[in-house]
Amino acid sequence: MTPFGSNLVAMVTPMEPGGALSEPGLTGLVDHLLNTGCDGIVVGGTTGESPTLTDTEAARLVHTVANHAGDRARVIAGVGTYDTTACIRRAKEAEAAGADALLLVCPYYSKPTQAGIVAHCQAVADATDLPVMLYDVPARTGTAMEAATLIELASHPRIRAVKDAKGDLFEAMTVMAHTPLAYYCGIDELNLPYLAAGATGLVSVVGNAVADRNAALIAAVRGGDLDTARIAQRRVASAGGGRHAHVAGGDHGQGRAGRTRRHPARDGAASAARIAAGAPAAPSRRLDVPRRRVAPRLIGRGMSGKGRS
Repeated sequence: MTPFGSNLVAMVTPMEPGGALSEPGLTGLVDHLLNTGCDGIVVGGTTGESPTLTDTEAARLVHTVANHAGDRARVIAGVGTYDTTACIRRAKEAEAAGADALLLVCPYYSKPTQAGIVAHCQAVADATDLPVMLYDVPARTGTAMEAATLIELASHPRIRAVKDAKGDLFEAMTVMAHTPLAYYCGIDELNLPYLAAGATGLVSVVGNAVADRNAALIAAVRGGDLDTARIAQRRVASAGGGRHAHVAGGDHGQGRAGRTRRHPARDGAASAARIAAGAPAAPSRRLDVPRRRVAPRLIGRGMSGKGRS
């Protein structure tokens, strides 16, 4: 197993009706993910609504998931903000809470220079002994991590991987050719081309519902069976509409789960697959992806629940 795993899931954060973290929902979802082939759980990332979590909640989230997962999977804690000092604090708290690794997003909102990104990431990586996965998602942060920046950051001994949600495969292949960084695809509909180009694995949103399909895709690519891999990729896409797949909002049958997520999200990245997480935190709004793409698969797994549409 790598420091991160290969079949990673960006886990939603189940919450109680009043908005508190749902420990039964968390532990039940962890069991579901592990039973369907996930070997790395990313908590407190974009899908997990990290901007709405307090420091105390973020640490409790890591502790709960890490304690329940044990040695069955790696737990990667999202610690990124636009404030280097806050990132360092959260990184240390995640390490103390039992995280195996850190996910560090490019600083958002302030649109830093590439030199600023390097200084920020190096400072956070220096703060703990945990391996770091960089997270490049310019559609959300407003700033891309350029290839030269990633190549420079690769020289840090604890910066070991990149979650690429930029979708520039040529650049990804360039960085892979010039660094030892492990690449993880962060866009579900591009999993196959990234894996075929040499990516180590993926960090999937739709994997909350169908991590077993991602496991089949990874195995097929590693075995050189691209025909089977193409079928597996189509099955992943059919499960949830790629990057816009919903993955929370009902009862996954592995314990009690909340119905309410934090404002500003509104029935966001989870309701179609009906994994327990409740409504997103405001002000995010409901995504218009037909729930029927995912819900029928989960009904057969005893995971359909009775969450809101």
